Amino acid sequence: MNKPLRHLALVALVMFALLFGSTSYVQYFSAQSLRDNPLNSRTLQQELGRERGPILLADGRVIASSVPSEGSTYEYQRVYGGDGIDPAMYSAVTGFFSVVYGPSGLEQAENSMLAGTDDAMFYRNLTHYLTGQEPPGAAVQTTINPAVQEAAWNGMGGQRGAAVALDPRTGEVLAMVSTPGFDPNSLASHSHDTATQAYQELLGAESRPLYNRAIGGNLYPPGSTFKLVTAAAALESGQYTPETELDAPTTLELPLTTATIRNAGGAVCGSGGRATLQHSLMVSCNTSFAAMGMDLGDQALREQAEAFGFDESFTMPLQVTASSFPEELNAPQLAQSSIGQYEVRATPMQMAMVAAGIANDGVVMQPNLVSSVVDSTSLDVISDPSPREMSRAVSPETAQQLTEMMTTVVESGTGTAAQIPGVDVAGKTGSAQHAQGAAPHAWFTAFAPADNPQIAVAVVVESGGDAGSEASGGRVAGPIAKAMIEAMVNS
Repeated sequence: MNKPLRHLALVALVMFALLFGSTSYVQYFSAQSLRDNPLNSRTLQQELGRERGPILLADGRVIASSVPSEGSTYEYQRVYGGDGIDPAMYSAVTGFFSVVYGPSGLEQAENSMLAGTDDAMFYRNLTHYLTGQEPPGAAVQTTINPAVQEAAWNGMGGQRGAAVALDPRTGEVLAMVSTPGFDPNSLASHSHDTATQAYQELLGAESRPLYNRAIGGNLYPPGSTFKLVTAAAALESGQYTPETELDAPTTLELPLTTATIRNAGGAVCGSGGRATLQHSLMVSCNTSFAAMGMDLGDQALREQAEAFGFDESFTMPLQVTASSFPEELNAPQLAQSSIGQYEVRATPMQMAMVAAGIANDGVVMQPNLVSSVVDSTSLDVISDPSPREMSRAVSPETAQQLTEMMTTVVESGTGTAAQIPGVDVAGKTGSAQHAQGAAPHAWFTAFAPADNPQIAVAVVVESGGDAGSEASGGRVAGPIAKAMIEAMVNS
């Protein structure tokens, strides 16, 4: 009789242990993931029962806020834009906060601060907890300069693409536009049907407005803007100077294949099939850069690309998709990669980082979108990220040589559309082939003033935008970059 009782007691003990273990696991180990689950109605009820913190521009204007909600299950309604601010212009920055789909963009990256639940706010919220009040969320101030953002947005117009601006000295993101944008207000609706319909329409749109083209989505071949990386590798090797003469045939026959590389429009780059490195960059000579890339080798190009940030994903605090330089290239593939084609892929953020690194004496700073997080009640600063060096891409001497070469691109080369009276602009154009029969993507990257850089930009307009097959980087993307630079230097 004792033996069955002992077995029963053992079974009961094991069951209690399992029950205790599973309860402890849910309460302690799974608690955070359960709280963060967008389908958790209790979390939503709690988050929308308190005033979510605002998102601000660099000048203090509000681009996302919470207002009391009437006739809703939730106490507060998230609102975007207002006071003359177009919410779609900032959709790549704010993202959205949805009761159905959860947060995206900065709403997701800074969710715990905006919701007031971050551990850094615990002691600040004690008074609210003791009085039974829901503590408000913190205010997140961005680095976005509204004048530069507006110039980028207006310049892009209805064309698909993206534009990014950085302060090369600090890495602060001065502008980040992805077009077409979207109105986050429809997604923030408390009506499940309204939010679902809006999301499905955006998700199914052929123009893919939910893609943040500036930092992710479908990455782009950078085309001739990548020649800055190839030129940097050449100068860093010690074998080349801006005056080094390169082979620059009208048509470059590639080894191992019958394929060839030609210059845009079949143009002649130099004299007698020769051109200096500086002249080749100024007129964007494909054949000389492809030949030079094969001489440098894929390892030198890959290492240089990685020094500028390629093949590395990072947060700012939004997640930026890693740009990529392909592995194990044969000679023809290397030639194509040297001019930003084949399988080279980049975000506009990455190409802005290339320009910014050159502008900053060869040092690439970590891009950063948030200048500070502030307690909404006391206005005390909770966090204010300091500028952080990401990498040294090139030596100061190489950076100066590249700057002088890029200045000639705008003064008398392919980038004259970006000229600004009284301001020396250093730039590089790009036209990137991406699909059979499709017009090329139009690129432009630049920084200014060349002798004291305040802003570095990168612009891409998909498939030539309104210009279609007649597009070039200088003609289509150059004026947008120019407007962004003017907005900064005139502010």
